[in-house]
Amino acid sequence: MRSKLDHMSIMVSDLNKSKKFYQGFLAILGYKIDFEEDWGISFSNGEASIILEETEKKYQDIPYHRKRTGVNHIAFKVDSKEDVDQFNKAFLKKQGLQTLYETPKAFPEYSENYYAVFFEDPDRIKLEVLFY
Repeated sequence: MRSKLDHMSIMVSDLNKSKKFYQGFLAILGYKIDFEEDWGISFSNGEASIILEETEKKYQDIPYHRKRTGVNHIAFKVDSKEDVDQFNKAFLKKQGLQTLYETPKAFPEYSENYYAVFFEDPDRIKLEVLFY
């Protein structure tokens, strides 16, 4: 049996701040706003959706950290190393966002064919755009 990711729901601390970040980030990767409600927003590429929902105030006392139990990072695969570089230039550098690290420099143990850039969203969820 094979499957594909249908959707991912991400709880965020500030929906407006995260919407602005993800709208620019995901547009470069071919995602468009699918629907928007008071409680959240959905981006779709026709195959998978990423839904942002604002965390209820009563659950915001402990902020997200990727080293705790839960999601460590989300990776988006593109078609070439040039696409990774284009994303880095068109989104991260244009927005003035820092990268966490880039391969192969950060991970010499990875195959030389693995090429990626890692960065964080407004809640510090680690994101990756990669090619291999």
